[in-house]
Amino acid sequence: MPTVDLAVAKLLEELQGARAESDRLFSILKPEALYERPIAERHRVIFYLGHLDGFDFIQICREGLGVKSQNPQLDALFQAGIDPDSANLPKDTPADWPTVQQVRDYVAHCRQQVDAYLERAPEDVVYMSLEHRQMHLETLAYMFHNFGYHHKNGTQFEDAVISHVSPANDWIEIPAGDAALGKSKDGTFGWDNEYDLTIRAVPAFQIQCYSITNGEYKNFVDAGADMPHFWSRRGSALFYRGMFGEIPLPLDWPVYVKQSEADAYAKWIGKSLPTEEQFHRAAYGTPNGKNREFPWGSAEPKHQFGNFDFKRWDPEPVTATPAGDSAFGVSQMVGNGWQWTSTPFGPLPGFKPRDTYPGYSANFFDHDHYVMKGGSPRTAARLLRRSFRNWFRRDYPYMYATFRCVEN
Repeated sequence: MPTVDLAVAKLLEELQGARAESDRLFSILKPEALYERPIAERHRVIFYLGHLDGFDFIQICREGLGVKSQNPQLDALFQAGIDPDSANLPKDTPADWPTVQQVRDYVAHCRQQVDAYLERAPEDVVYMSLEHRQMHLETLAYMFHNFGYHHKNGTQFEDAVISHVSPANDWIEIPAGDAALGKSKDGTFGWDNEYDLTIRAVPAFQIQCYSITNGEYKNFVDAGADMPHFWSRRGSALFYRGMFGEIPLPLDWPVYVKQSEADAYAKWIGKSLPTEEQFHRAAYGTPNGKNREFPWGSAEPKHQFGNFDFKRWDPEPVTATPAGDSAFGVSQMVGNGWQWTSTPFGPLPGFKPRDTYPGYSANFFDHDHYVMKGGSPRTAARLLRRSFRNWFRRDYPYMYATFRCVEN
């Protein structure tokens, strides 16, 4: 029994830490911004204020344990988000939503119920709720990034040494070998799209040491390509639109772009984007054939290894964390920006939808979404595991997503 109590206490500690991070995130917005929609394809912010804890209550208490809800109408309102699609924009108005106080009261009740029933809840469902919240900590960050600075409280601007030089981006030889995708059913938590463990042979290829930098991508823009979403121009000067202010464009930071832009750049230089298998081989493979848990080895994620787990609001130089290099010397395969691949999001062999969340992955096996790997500055450490797969539409510009090229 003490072991069970200890496990529950650890889960509650993790959940409360994620709650504190989400509360901190909402606190950067001024009150009037809560009814705004910073990204046209997504809900208004007020939805997410209720959604995170509504989801926890629905999954852990109502669906997991049969606890009767006292707020069925608000449950229905806050239960599910939407897949961003520029062809089908939401049409609600601020008047269609409850007051902020009503939502905060709902959140407080949901948290009280979850805490009361947590010890009885299936561990798998609790982990699902925890990671669901952690994923939203990132989607909310890039949503809030899209707000004008007048909507944000205070200044949390991070000091940055602005480099006017982009480092040489060497090509690294990756020998033929096996890539380990997904995870085995070992009792630890994973989302349905992570199963089963799949070993795939990968022919030899070359990959760039660093993500494509702003400096490298500027050459593409100078040749006629559109500016990325995170850039702005005043006269002849280019700027990076940071979370809390604009700064002169740092040429040694990774560029954040759409998958379609990444693909166009790769073709422009006569290369291609890596497949999911190539990413895994370069990030987790080793010369002796074994696969690592993380690019740097088996040590738990720490900020010395990369820009992740809320280390910064914005990127850092692509050369900043050599301790996180892979066995082949490829840098920042985890952190500082998700890595776009050329692989459409789809099931691994043995895929089975989760009974409690059947649409989580299967709804997006449509060849319109592409796999992203690695992680960004706002990706929680728990989501940095090798098997975790992210995905998005190729024309969605708001993600903290970068890329590098390969030559086959």
